[in-house]
Amino acid sequence: MAQQDVMSSYWRGARDATPFLLVVIPFAMLFGVIATEAGLTVFETLSFSVVVIAGAAQFTAVHLMSDHAPTVVVLVSALAVNLRMAMYSASITPHLGPLPFWKRALVGYFLVDQTYAACMLEYERRDMTLAEKFAYFMGVTTPICPPWYLATLAGAWMGNAIPANLGLDMVLPIAFIAMLGPALRTRAHIFAALAATALALLFAWVPYNLGLIIAGVGGMITGAEVERRTGA
Repeated sequence: MAQQDVMSSYWRGARDATPFLLVVIPFAMLFGVIATEAGLTVFETLSFSVVVIAGAAQFTAVHLMSDHAPTVVVLVSALAVNLRMAMYSASITPHLGPLPFWKRALVGYFLVDQTYAACMLEYERRDMTLAEKFAYFMGVTTPICPPWYLATLAGAWMGNAIPANLGLDMVLPIAFIAMLGPALRTRAHIFAALAATALALLFAWVPYNLGLIIAGVGGMITGAEVERRTGA
């Protein structure tokens, strides 16, 4: 029965994450197009997606490389955009932290916006064993990460056949809104989101995208304070 429950968790994760394909495929293809236009070869573009696997940071890095920004600026900016992964990691550790090292390494590699959002929602609404939680995580990963690699490769191969001005980059904010909406279940969540949004706009001028980090920290502080005062 336990093995059956684990497999059931895996397939439930794969099913829950399938709608993300509508975002992952066009976004990855667009990255492939832009990366090759920036001068990367098809192999370099695919390697970029496999090694980094973080859409927003990849776009940031390629954009700065196209502008011939210094290497240190490219690295710092990409790191700043990806610092939210540290928050994701801290948040998901109570659920997956007891896993063996190699499984935690897999979780760390495949921890992206979509896998984090889907898994946290599932973990909070369902009582699951550690094995079931890991199986669900890997199930969510299946329709997101491999298609990300393949769509990046397709975009790099097709190159100019996909116009960069088609507006496909709009899928990124749409994806974030779709992930954020179901998570706003308490007053603390809503105030945290509102505070982070306001701070991100207020500090949009800060170089290297550090305004996003300020907004993230401000949102967490606001949410924690609202939760402390209201208990919800």
